[in-house]
Amino acid sequence: MAEEAQALPAFDTVESVERQAVRASILLVGTMMGGILIVNSYVAQWLYHDRPFYSSLTAALGAILLGAPLLYSSVRSLLRGDMRMDILAALAILAAFAQAEYQLAGVVAFFMIISNLIETRTALGARASIESLIRMTPTWAFRVLPDGQEQRVEAKVLRPGDIVRVRPGDNIPADGVVLKGVSSVNQATITGESLPADKQPNDEVFSGTTNLTGVLDVQVTRAGRDTTLGRVQKLILLAEQTKAPIMRLIDKYVGWYAPTILMIAGIVLFFTKDAERVIAMIVLAVPAALILATPTAVVAALSCSARMGILIKNVADLERARSLTAVVFDKTGTLTTGELSVTRIMPVAGVEGAELLRVAAGLEQMSRHPVARAIVDVARRAKLQLPGASDVEEVSGRGVRGVLADGTKAMVGRATWLAEQGADMSILSDPQYKEPEGLSTLYVVANGKCLGWVGLEDRTRPEARQAIEDLREHGIKQLVMVTGDRWSVARRVAREMGASDVRAEVLPQDKLDLVDQLKAKGHVVCVVGDGVNDAPALMAGDLGIAMGAAGSDVAINSASIALMTSDLRRLPFLIRLSRATTRTIWQNLLFGVLFIVVMMTLAGVGYVKPMAAAILHTVAATVVIFNSARLVRFGEESQAGGGGTAPREVRRHAA
Repeated sequence: MAEEAQALPAFDTVESVERQAVRASILLVGTMMGGILIVNSYVAQWLYHDRPFYSSLTAALGAILLGAPLLYSSVRSLLRGDMRMDILAALAILAAFAQAEYQLAGVVAFFMIISNLIETRTALGARASIESLIRMTPTWAFRVLPDGQEQRVEAKVLRPGDIVRVRPGDNIPADGVVLKGVSSVNQATITGESLPADKQPNDEVFSGTTNLTGVLDVQVTRAGRDTTLGRVQKLILLAEQTKAPIMRLIDKYVGWYAPTILMIAGIVLFFTKDAERVIAMIVLAVPAALILATPTAVVAALSCSARMGILIKNVADLERARSLTAVVFDKTGTLTTGELSVTRIMPVAGVEGAELLRVAAGLEQMSRHPVARAIVDVARRAKLQLPGASDVEEVSGRGVRGVLADGTKAMVGRATWLAEQGADMSILSDPQYKEPEGLSTLYVVANGKCLGWVGLEDRTRPEARQAIEDLREHGIKQLVMVTGDRWSVARRVAREMGASDVRAEVLPQDKLDLVDQLKAKGHVVCVVGDGVNDAPALMAGDLGIAMGAAGSDVAINSASIALMTSDLRRLPFLIRLSRATTRTIWQNLLFGVLFIVVMMTLAGVGYVKPMAAAILHTVAATVVIFNSARLVRFGEESQAGGGGTAPREVRRHAA
């Protein structure tokens, strides 16, 4: 929003809202003082009509006080070689001064500054609404000491490893893991979800969220600016500094605008010899409505997306979302919950099921992959003693290998990869050991001999099917699901989700190739994944969206847009928001262009006087601001319902 206050000294985008508000308040006081002087000049003209000196003096003082900020900003712009639009306003004021029309100069300057203050205060309000969503970290925290006593400390001194106690009604002061206690936590500031999340030991909690019911002891994992909240705040403020393509298009031609307007004004002056017409034309030509058309809509959209738990890093990505024609979904963690569970094991003859699990879990305990966690979890529930492992190596999309503490060389993975590693996979010739339909299977090998397989199943997300249906309604027909899992599992999930295409048993490189193929066909491709093992594909797409990014630095860094929750219905909402934002920008631009053309024409033929022009200029800027402000509340009907999408009739209207 570098030009949101074109007649004021430029505000630093990352400067605090409070400091900007103070500066705007100081300017407002000066403006009111200048306005009083101008009003006083009219009173003096009425009381002392035979002595114009008093009226002219107060009018000149008021005009100087009001015009100084505009002239100062214009001179700075010229010295920098920047042809800014406030130069037109400054020229109009100087022209009035040259005609000794001090009252006119003062009135024009007054309304120009009032217009700019309205713009600035509105922008600050939008910024404040963003910061109120993402800056809710408490100032104080209760740190638990080794002896069990509590110590009240400033939240900024917390460090990873500290334990804090959070009572009902308190905001959680840092990211962490619950050590003790059970409670419900309102995570709307991070995920946008209106329903509270239940928390118990080993669950992750986020800074700035509100504890609702029970007492929680939380071990700090990230504090201060390193928290999820801190990173979200930083990225949203940086997003405000980026420009949408339509903004860059306007910037490209802005240098020609002021000279063209001055040329037209000069032609009118040459033929009419009427300075008032020229002053009115120049005032109306100051394109406040055009300058505000895009940034006000963008800031409102960013405020809306932050409220809904959608983190947009660059406003160009917000604009690009409306043009998507293909979406590539990763299966695990995106269309499915990613919470795998072991549902079946099949050891070969002569091998105990417990031995099969012991070898598999002993090797997989070194991994954080969802498959590994599921195997280790079932082994621990069976109370098996797991051996340690060394020289563990994960081969992406294929399996893991290493050496157990007893010297056993173990491998767990896909049958084809294990065969490539020289393992004896002759059991595959026996029908009873073949992979069952619909299950993800991992074969376990010890010292080159296959011990059998472990079957896992992943549940589909109930809201994902609705999200895909919504995307299809929005005109996106190419909906592709990709997975490294077996074809039988992939077909089952794709059938449940209604995907238009499915690719299974793919490696990370295959995902990149798929994205490139879709791009080559002219598609604008969005890649959706959990951000953990999908980073290359997320970066390869025209738009990369990471789901469930709260607490995941990898997801936030790798994607263009991060959904802080795992609700896939946020994706069609994002497309609707993108289209609504673009529509609002074009409405603003069309209104701004028509206003300038029509009003300048009327002023050129003498129908609009300078004072009326100043008032109309303020009205035009206000119309654009209020039109953009509607986006702040976009989608509130869906959030109120606790879901990620609006009723069908509302969605059709929004599209």
